[in-house]
Amino acid sequence: MSNDFDIHAQNYDTVFTHSSIGKAQRNQVYKYLDRHVTTTKSLQILELNCGTGEDAHHFHHQGHHIIATDISEQMIAVAQKKYPDITFQTLDITEMTPTTFDHKFDVIFSNFGGLNCLSDVQLQDFLKTSETLLTEQGKLILVIMPKHTLWERFYFLLKFQFKNAFRRNTKKPLYANVEGVQVPTWYYNPKEVTAFAKAYTKPKTTKPIGIAIPPSYLEPYFKNKPRFMKLLITLESWFQNPFWAKYADHFLISFEKK
Repeated sequence: MSNDFDIHAQNYDTVFTHSSIGKAQRNQVYKYLDRHVTTTKSLQILELNCGTGEDAHHFHHQGHHIIATDISEQMIAVAQKKYPDITFQTLDITEMTPTTFDHKFDVIFSNFGGLNCLSDVQLQDFLKTSETLLTEQGKLILVIMPKHTLWERFYFLLKFQFKNAFRRNTKKPLYANVEGVQVPTWYYNPKEVTAFAKAYTKPKTTKPIGIAIPPSYLEPYFKNKPRFMKLLITLESWFQNPFWAKYADHFLISFEKK
């Protein structure tokens, strides 16, 4: 797995973490986590693609034991500076094995499309390895970018870029521009991820993240429109049926070890 995110580390919090859209989408993830996952006891949690550590801080603040990892050394450096009491480490998840860690985890978590940097073969290998790292009835919770995001289609159609409006509907990688670096990116709908994971886990939940809340690249338009954002956040709560997951900016999908 290529590391193309070092260049993005210093600006990531400004561009996404502290943006109105970033906070709104992250809060939708936390609504699920806090209600269904992290409320009962102190858990052993492994986070993958942790970025600058916001989710690790959330878990740590709740009293859970967290190991937060990312392929980007610069992301890890920023995260460690922000939250020195949390265990961060550099990890390429394509090199993760059943013996990478000395204990198993109650939850393995990846947020906001980190797994979209994996090809379908790499994603299947990751799911197989994850099963070996989970405790009995351990949970795998992933937030992934789908193929049919409505916001993106509307955005490109309004710009008369008809080819780009449907660009995600392919099994080939697309190249996302991350501050001048072209990052190969694959998109997956919930049914595909479920099919990849069915040999190792049982599906539990699928929900949209960002069906009404827009993608982060529209932040310049929405950041000075707090009332409009508040309306979109309210509308988000109306569209929580799994049907909408493949049309959202991201979807959350969770599995339990068989």
